[in-house]
Amino acid sequence: MPRLYHFRDRDGYEVDAVLEDNAGRVIAIEVKAAETVRTDDFRALRLLQRRLGDRFRAGFVLYCGDQQLPFGENLACLPISALWTASPE
Repeated sequence: MPRLYHFRDRDGYEVDAVLEDNAGRVIAIEVKAAETVRTDDFRALRLLQRRLGDRFRAGFVLYCGDQQLPFGENLACLPISALWTASPE
């Protein structure tokens, strides 16, 4: 069963949702109210990715725009509407 956490370090880096499975694999999610995504929006996700190494599987920024775009290795932005429109494979 996956566990849900919130990440914040003493320097103020913060990730809204960190999901960890029983094997220690992590998916991190940042939520933004903006209609555009900037590279800086991935700052905390990149920090977590460096700290976790191979345990970090993916990081996503959910936002109010309409495009899915890659932002580096295992990082992408997704429209928040994708939560309701994605179909199971």
